[in-house]
Amino acid sequence: MSIYFENDSNLKSERKIIKIKIKDTTMELITDNGVFSKDKLDYGTRLLLETITKENLIGNTLDLGCGYGIIGIYLSLTTNLSKIDMVDVNKRAILLAKDNIKLNKLTNINVFESDIYSEVKDKYNYIITNPPIRAGKEILRKFLYGAKDYLKEDGQLWFVMRKDHGVKTMIKELENIYKIEIMEKSKGFYIVKCLKLTNK
Repeated sequence: MSIYFENDSNLKSERKIIKIKIKDTTMELITDNGVFSKDKLDYGTRLLLETITKENLIGNTLDLGCGYGIIGIYLSLTTNLSKIDMVDVNKRAILLAKDNIKLNKLTNINVFESDIYSEVKDKYNYIITNPPIRAGKEILRKFLYGAKDYLKEDGQLWFVMRKDHGVKTMIKELENIYKIEIMEKSKGFYIVKCLKLTNK
């Protein structure tokens, strides 16, 4: 089976448009084989977006591991963020994200291919991610630990992770470099906000 965080040139393309409604916002998005949650919005990402948009988001954001673009696109439609960068290692996901930006007529989003932070040059007010748990703990730690180097001084890392995937253990690890706040818990999913510690 093809994995969504890898590039499989032999994987047949079967593009389709799905409709997603979050709160009062409805979007049409193109998905395909080989990307995460291609048939419908997964519960973890929904909970993450419903929770973070309760905040007054100001500045710029990195959507890390963007897939077909749901996080960045929803934030562009519903917040006053000045700039949104979306990155993924999956080439098909990048193409989908670019097409979904055009489909939704958005102008404040930039999409580019990056192996986690390899091509990221900016620093952000927010880094937001539903990290690829199936890629393993080493990749997960690069997503979450690495964020500190790409956050502004008052920057925030937001992520979603399930209890049965070890979120409590991960939170304890991350407390070495972040001030941690659990913003929401539902159906075993935790929405976690990490504030960069200035002395780390």
